[in-house]
Amino acid sequence: QLTMSLNSPNLLNEENGQEAKRNTECLESLLQTPSSFQDNPLQQLQLASQEVLEKAKKSGRSKCPRCNSSRMFYCYTCFVPVETVPTTEIPTVKLPLKIDIIKHPNETDGKSTAVHAKLLAPDDVTIYKYPCIPAYEEKRHEIALVFPGPNSVSVKDIAFHLQKYTKKGVCASDDDCSREPLLKQAKIEPEEEKTSNECISSSRNEGTRLKKIIFIDSTWNQTNKIITDERLQGLLQIELKTRKTCFWRHQKGKPDTYLSTIEAIYYFLVDYHQEILKESYKGQYDNLLFFFSFMYTLIKDAKCCAGKE
Repeated sequence: QLTMSLNSPNLLNEENGQEAKRNTECLESLLQTPSSFQDNPLQQLQLASQEVLEKAKKSGRSKCPRCNSSRMFYCYTCFVPVETVPTTEIPTVKLPLKIDIIKHPNETDGKSTAVHAKLLAPDDVTIYKYPCIPAYEEKRHEIALVFPGPNSVSVKDIAFHLQKYTKKGVCASDDDCSREPLLKQAKIEPEEEKTSNECISSSRNEGTRLKKIIFIDSTWNQTNKIITDERLQGLLQIELKTRKTCFWRHQKGKPDTYLSTIEAIYYFLVDYHQEILKESYKGQYDNLLFFFSFMYTLIKDAKCCAGKE
């Protein structure tokens, strides 16, 4: 699944022994990055205290302060914590750029991890329900889309490829565009790319800096309708090729590099921090996994108690 998450009422009842084994094996590599996490990555995440979630779990479902619906931990339609989870007791994460999440209309609200991002980084995350999405063409020189494909590039190559999308290079009309589409242009030779990347890295504030990243929240089978929308055509596409999901609703038959939404957001930001901002990662975005890590552990423990591992 491209982006999915919690369906609180059924969390503890839907996994079989084989899936439980896969999750256990995946635990060792969950959230692993080259320099930050080793051995037991869950323990090494720099997370805020999850005591508030432990208390809420014991209390059971609670009311959403906005719509009064009964929910566990948070309301996935209003994007707010429930009454037993005070906002002051959950962390807030400041992101280095804005995030737009495009949610498929048929994606079950209670399964989507996209809400985690909105809850934990409310000032930097916006969730749109397709087909109600912005027009991105005017600012494609500062926007990228996380989606695997034949023309997608790695995070470290964002700066180089964004130079093709600067305002001078964006066609004002179809009459101006006699060349091949940007994403189909010839590949750059390694040495040329390296030199260009160095130049761009030293001038990030001169118009080629990424300002917004887009994620699609849907099952993989639902993505085609969204990814082919004309409003997303021509955007630089980014692929997170080296990460593996540990999401408990991973779809059968799909590669384990297909991440849940919150995993994709987290991994992208860690890579962006190191590869583009050129700064040492010290857990700045770990709290984006505040809910995800808690639910992962909760489900894993439940399976152990049920004798499925």
